[in-house]
Amino acid sequence: MQTTVEPIRGTNDPVQSLELSLVVPIFNEEESVGPLVERVAAAMAAYPNPWELILVDDGSTDATLVNARKFVGREGLTLRIVELQRNFGQTAAMQAGIDTAQGRLIATMDGDLQNDPKDIPSMVAELERRELDLLVGWRKNRKDGLFLRKIPSWCANYLIGRITGVKLHDYGCSLKIYRASIIKQVKLMGEMHRFIPAWVAGVVPSSRIGEMAVTHHAREHGVSKYGISRTFRVILDLLSVMFFMRYKARPGHFFGSLGLGLGAVALLILLYLGFDKFIMGNDIGTRPMLMVGVVLLLSSVQMITTGILAEMIARTYYRDDASPNYIVRQIFDDRSQA
Repeated sequence: MQTTVEPIRGTNDPVQSLELSLVVPIFNEEESVGPLVERVAAAMAAYPNPWELILVDDGSTDATLVNARKFVGREGLTLRIVELQRNFGQTAAMQAGIDTAQGRLIATMDGDLQNDPKDIPSMVAELERRELDLLVGWRKNRKDGLFLRKIPSWCANYLIGRITGVKLHDYGCSLKIYRASIIKQVKLMGEMHRFIPAWVAGVVPSSRIGEMAVTHHAREHGVSKYGISRTFRVILDLLSVMFFMRYKARPGHFFGSLGLGLGAVALLILLYLGFDKFIMGNDIGTRPMLMVGVVLLLSSVQMITTGILAEMIARTYYRDDASPNYIVRQIFDDRSQA
């Protein structure tokens, strides 16, 4: 079904202001980057509003950057290439692209040709129609291996949905549409690009996050950068997400609750042993329960003091944090070709 996107009429300069920025992190995709740019240009040819394509080269060691630069200055294509100083990972590359983007809306997708740029105009129209802040692609008919990709992904999506409360079929799809004013309030760290909907849910209500079925293709060139080992990293990241979503602004409550719980158990054990020693007259010096009670008491004090330190660190973080998690070496655009 062909979706028509109505031109946006701004109050300032509707010709010069960008409506959409498409951000694509790429790493060692020398065979894919050329067809990628061609497909994006073809898919967006009928898009009625100004848009730009931002390729973020995440420290590629092959001819990816060289092949991408061939398209800079091409007529009818606003292309910017952000070259990172080294490989910082997909999350940092995505953050660099988002920081560079100037559009009112920001779209992200993978650079391996598995996402289809033809879905982008339809997703933009759907985001506007439903008045969402984030629209996530759902690879309903996913072209990946069952045991190494699909099953781990299904398990991860279920766990993430249960823990974060944001119910989506496909957290791992990179094809997403954001309102720039919202996603630029979220700072992506580590390998947290898989949990972007959860981070966005910390800025806006989950009712403003939706999903839409999109096309998914089998990989044509190169090899996947992910394997079964990422399942374990997802689990660790998920624990971090759970902590930050619930206790980022009040870490003292998390550690303090653990400390008080351990302290309560230690107090009961020591009261019982004190009664047994001083009232009943029994020897408790060699009883393992005494050691358990002392260890729990010390652990309780440690957890409470850790909570206090975490509160101090959190306040410093909110006051001073403004450093990026990537380093840009150079940006290539139309002006650099002049």
